[in-house]
Amino acid sequence: MRRRSALLCAAIIFSCFTPFQPVNAQTPNAPTTQPSTRQLAGLRSIVTIRRDERGIAYIDAGNDADLYFAQGYVTASDRLFQMDLLRRTARGELAEMFGAGPEGAVLEGDKQHRRYGFAQLADSQLARMPAGLRGALENYAKGVNAYIESLNAKELPPEFQILQMKPRPWRAADSLVIGKLLDETLSTSWQADISRAAFVDLPTELQDQLFPQISPLDVILVGSDKAKKTTSSAKPSDRQSRDSIANPDELAALSSNVQMTRETLERVGLFAQDFAASNNWVISGKLSTTGKPLLANDPHLSASAPSIWYMVHLSGPGLRSAGVAVPGIPGIGIGHNEQIAWGVTSLEPDVQDLYLEKFDPQNPQRYMTPTGWRDVDVRHEQILVRKSLTSTVTEPTAFDVISTRHGPIIFEKNSKRYALRWTALDPDANIGPSFFLLNIARNWNDFRAALRDYSGPAFNMIYADVKGHIGYYGAGRFPIRRTGRGTMPYNGATNDGDWTGFIPFEALPHLYDPPDGIILTANTRIVGFDYPYYLSVIPGPAYRARRIYDLLHAKKSFSIDDFRAIQGDTYSISGALFAREVVEMARGEATIAKDERWQAAITLLSEWDGHVVPESRAAVMAAHMRDGFRRRVLAGVLGADRARTYSFSNAHTLIDRLIEERPREWLPKEFASYVELLHACFNDAYAELTKSQGPDDSKWAWGRESLARFPHPLAGIPLIGQQFAITPFPQKGSQGTFPTVNRGSNVSMRLIADTSDWDRTQQGIALGVSGLPLSPHWKDQLDDWRNVTPRVFPFSKAAVARAARETLTLTPATK
Repeated sequence: MRRRSALLCAAIIFSCFTPFQPVNAQTPNAPTTQPSTRQLAGLRSIVTIRRDERGIAYIDAGNDADLYFAQGYVTASDRLFQMDLLRRTARGELAEMFGAGPEGAVLEGDKQHRRYGFAQLADSQLARMPAGLRGALENYAKGVNAYIESLNAKELPPEFQILQMKPRPWRAADSLVIGKLLDETLSTSWQADISRAAFVDLPTELQDQLFPQISPLDVILVGSDKAKKTTSSAKPSDRQSRDSIANPDELAALSSNVQMTRETLERVGLFAQDFAASNNWVISGKLSTTGKPLLANDPHLSASAPSIWYMVHLSGPGLRSAGVAVPGIPGIGIGHNEQIAWGVTSLEPDVQDLYLEKFDPQNPQRYMTPTGWRDVDVRHEQILVRKSLTSTVTEPTAFDVISTRHGPIIFEKNSKRYALRWTALDPDANIGPSFFLLNIARNWNDFRAALRDYSGPAFNMIYADVKGHIGYYGAGRFPIRRTGRGTMPYNGATNDGDWTGFIPFEALPHLYDPPDGIILTANTRIVGFDYPYYLSVIPGPAYRARRIYDLLHAKKSFSIDDFRAIQGDTYSISGALFAREVVEMARGEATIAKDERWQAAITLLSEWDGHVVPESRAAVMAAHMRDGFRRRVLAGVLGADRARTYSFSNAHTLIDRLIEERPREWLPKEFASYVELLHACFNDAYAELTKSQGPDDSKWAWGRESLARFPHPLAGIPLIGQQFAITPFPQKGSQGTFPTVNRGSNVSMRLIADTSDWDRTQQGIALGVSGLPLSPHWKDQLDDWRNVTPRVFPFSKAAVARAARETLTLTPATK
């Protein structure tokens, strides 16, 4: 990536660097070590921390204050650099660490986060947090700082030593600001609004085909499709903003912004490709081998080293929960307590709207509103930019954030300036309070109460409890607009784009003990046409949801092993459909039958079982052919230049329809038939694969070009960076052309919760709990991740005691 090249000059300066060796490092299956004790100022009483064979911490405290203090301390001991990177990203302070970056990309990322104003939001929210949560945040921060203060310069994690930096003290608001990154990852659609507006001059029918809102594969949770559907993907009022049609310069600037955003989020393992950000499902006891509910969840985010998730077990007088947390945020994000389990996927909301503001040519500090001109709000920012990676000297860069009544000016090019309205920028919007309550929820009513005022990124929340109940709630704030659906920028000088309220909590989609005993979500449409509100207009492709649905209806009873098999499933509905249609057309066409390579490819595709696995020759050929098919048909209808600007998360649905129905109006004019088009796509694919994998087509395979990679921000530095490098390897499944349930390296965590016996629950992350490359727990979970074999995660006191390999006792420091 571009950011790594900027670090190469540091190699000579730090070539004598000695990496940090973690204390009490041990092999995963080492015998129990002698207990150790540490005195820490800030504790009220004794805290016991046990570590199992995977290095997972089991924290047992006598009061909540010490519990969260210890969680902060332990998390920092494993993930301190990652925590600092997360808060710097959210606060717009990365340039102080990495410099401006190639082409100023790091500095531009800081500017974007300053525009969002995450830092100001988090800082102002802290005082308004519920007392219990505020106490947790403050004590967590004290624990982090206790660990930071225990280190001298040579004991800092290696990244700090390489960069010659020391982390600042942790603040309670830092945990809140990290939560805002989840909003950015899972609810950012404003860039798509501008992209879509570039097609507003096209006929309505063509726009609807390019931006499909539904799929024949959709799995509906609430309501039905019996009601007449809305045929247009945009209301007439959404089509009014023809002034916002982007020209090539603006689209190029937008493309750079999209790439910068992707790199910024990938750096911290929080990018979600095409909004495809997780699977979850739950079944009732009547469908499980245990007679009690089973719940599964596997979030899909960009791979990173270390993982974005941190496994931990928390035990205190009013709380006993286990699962994964985001480093820097107290509590459990996904997992279970003694009574309930919960899982999360992104609901794919559209909770952002853009407004093309009209500024006064005579006074650029004011803009037009329905009641006349109004002055903008200006916030003066100063970004510290590191001048050289061989020195920590910085220089300030002044930067002003301009806001209108709708929100900050988030994008401008030429004379156009767009303001952003986003639920995440509301003064009280934060993920923390609801998840804090989820950790102590005891039943469905508690679960609902925790989500009632939820204001983080919109989630599909699934639920199971020990009494046998299962449930679902679509949680979040979803705007009700005066006109339209916000699919394209509004005219900011009017009231058309006003938000008149939010969908009431009681009206949000939800289920409790459905008759068929199955609930599943996978980032696609969840409500029928009869649902009275607009929930989402950016659905992901429905392949994963449909595949999980089919597998859950293929048997009458399911075990944990069955759930694990579903999580590891590599069958591609889109791939199998494409191959089937190609074979069908080819067998009915004699014109090109003499092409031996073509005939061999048709035989290969006809024998393919549809599974995307490393050794598959058919999968890689079909993927390249389908990509070529997409390029050619779009270029034929839109023109080559315009086709390159087209992007939509549900474009797969369009391509499926075209390959199945083969409408004449979509066939590029240079071809007489679709089979001729596909033959050209085959020749394109053959040339591409010859270039990338060599001339021997018998050696072509999916796994040679689809590799699992776990990048680290410093891995590109010669010599020193090698300690952070994870050797790429062929991955199973796909997150691109052929989406599968197992999304390869994008699978960041796997959970299978067993409500009949929490000690049978299985959970694992991609690499390991430690962020220290010399720790035995840096990547000790990688084989389990590759094989889709998450291990048992002990929960009961007896099971935790049996699993313990190391014990650390924290005691209050004596005065």
